[in-house]
Amino acid sequence: MRYAAIDIGSNAVRLLIADIIGQKDQYNFKKNTLLRVPLRLGDDAFIQQEISPRKAESLIKTMKAFRELMDVYQVEDYMACATSAMRDAKNGPDIVAEIKKNGINIDIIEGAKEAEIIYNSHWDNKMEKDKVYLYIDVGGGSTELSLFANGVLVNSRSFNLGTIRILDNQDKTETWDELKEWVRSNTHMYKQVIGIGTGGNINKLARLSDEKVDKPLSYAKLKAVYEHLASFSLKERIILLGLNEDRADVIIPASEIFLTIMKHGRLKQIIVPRVGLVDGVIRTLINRNLVK
Repeated sequence: MRYAAIDIGSNAVRLLIADIIGQKDQYNFKKNTLLRVPLRLGDDAFIQQEISPRKAESLIKTMKAFRELMDVYQVEDYMACATSAMRDAKNGPDIVAEIKKNGINIDIIEGAKEAEIIYNSHWDNKMEKDKVYLYIDVGGGSTELSLFANGVLVNSRSFNLGTIRILDNQDKTETWDELKEWVRSNTHMYKQVIGIGTGGNINKLARLSDEKVDKPLSYAKLKAVYEHLASFSLKERIILLGLNEDRADVIIPASEIFLTIMKHGRLKQIIVPRVGLVDGVIRTLINRNLVK
């Protein structure tokens, strides 16, 4: 069988179609098709507090195409989630209602729900019960943090701090201060906290560092990659380093958010399993439909 996950983010919109494998509550999935459309809804939402007619039309067309693809791939169930940009946009519910006419139901989810879905990406089964982990997901509009100790969720928080907000100068000093204080107050009592980073930017940073999947990326290595990237202009990052145009700019503020969290949480390393919201959505569908 096949399930599909749609992530309507502040920087890009993604569709993951996955083949479900396994039996008797031991289910997993294999990625079949992954599409990413860089709509940058956050540019409108964070500055104007609404999605412009042009981008709304692009989003509607994208959802129509996703609906057709899901039909062609004979997808049995799907879930579509919209995050920070659509949360902030006054006309977000109107756009959702228009898209529903084309056969796709979209849930505009809060930051806490977003974090829950992300750590539901099945990586939690690989956590060692006697260690402390801080999940860090950096998106275009928000950053989700979830602290686990002894295999249990201790605290979780969503901050309106993301790469598109920073590029559009819509980040606030008090939000940065709140982020730092939350990280310090929730990690200071532990001798060691291991970071788990998710999202497109940390995945790309891990690849640029040449670290293997699931191998920890040290603070020093991440900082070195960041400083190397920052030494190039935006144009040079695209032409000389081969980064996509919609990745070349956001990767700098993403690095700054990750490094800030690691510094104030005294995280020496961060594991990058290279999963994201769409992976968590597929796992959520498996749990809902197949796991008794």
